[in-house]
Amino acid sequence: MPELRKDPITGRWVIISSERAKRPTDFVPQAQGSHPQNVPCPLCPGNESMTPSEVLCYRDPTSNPDSPGWNLRVVPNKYPALRIEGNIDREGIGLYDKMNGIGAHEVIIETPNHNEQFSQFAERRIEDLLWAFRDRILDLRKDTRFRYILIFKNHGRAAGASLEHSHSQLIALPVVPKTVIEELKGSQEYFNYKERCVYCDIIHQDIKERSRVVAENPDFLAIAPFASRFPFETWVLPKAHSSNYENSQKNEFIFLAKIFKESMMRLDRALNNPPFNFILHTSPLIDRSNPYYHWHFEITTRLTAVAGFERGSGFYINPTQPEDAAKYLRELKL
Repeated sequence: MPELRKDPITGRWVIISSERAKRPTDFVPQAQGSHPQNVPCPLCPGNESMTPSEVLCYRDPTSNPDSPGWNLRVVPNKYPALRIEGNIDREGIGLYDKMNGIGAHEVIIETPNHNEQFSQFAERRIEDLLWAFRDRILDLRKDTRFRYILIFKNHGRAAGASLEHSHSQLIALPVVPKTVIEELKGSQEYFNYKERCVYCDIIHQDIKERSRVVAENPDFLAIAPFASRFPFETWVLPKAHSSNYENSQKNEFIFLAKIFKESMMRLDRALNNPPFNFILHTSPLIDRSNPYYHWHFEITTRLTAVAGFERGSGFYINPTQPEDAAKYLRELKL
């Protein structure tokens, strides 16, 4: 059973999950973005028996569960960071706090096509993926043990992907991550002072100035944030205030898929299929709606190393001005 242990100085929780060291990919040297040769891809159609049974699937209605015929498939991670079975059992050991590693860890298999990259997806496929994120949040938030659901994608081995077949992941946590707490605290302090959402103010200012806008449509804005940590970092935000991603409606996902597609195509064209992560930032499960936080996606490329200075100071050194990155991405011909 994994454990969550709390750092008594910073308040950061750490997952101690020694079981994940048994993953086959931890022992097989691999080239960038590759799968071990002569080993079947567990995410491809026909290999459904290599994964746990699906918990959500968009498939041909004439096909059977855990068989080919699917368009998108969600399965529990075979080597989970946290386990869904058991009790949390919070415990204090002197000044230290720990609990059982209870949670959910799922893999969203985004496409049945092994070689299809995210930037190549049709808008409808991206829309299905966005719906799958929402469907899983709505289902998992029924479990009162969970406080936060983190959805993220790793693309390329430099970004943490162990399989090249396009997929994203979901981890439901029994605590709210420290990074999320810091975002919520900063947003609430801004709201208490100005009685406005800081993200809404960012959206209004960037639309007015235009220098950091990457793409825009009636419902969404993609920007290079003012204090970008990484070269070509891009945020995708809804223009209308909304604190919880799962409250989004069908017409919103249509426009979100469009701007996500355009943003990823621009990054892919500019940087030649770079390694990247995207992460969904949304409110904790217990907070169904609030006026100060604003859900959004953050897309970060892995073009620069996070080394000793960054880890020791919390500062990031970004060699690319966000205004220059936005201009370059915005002016690319697609």
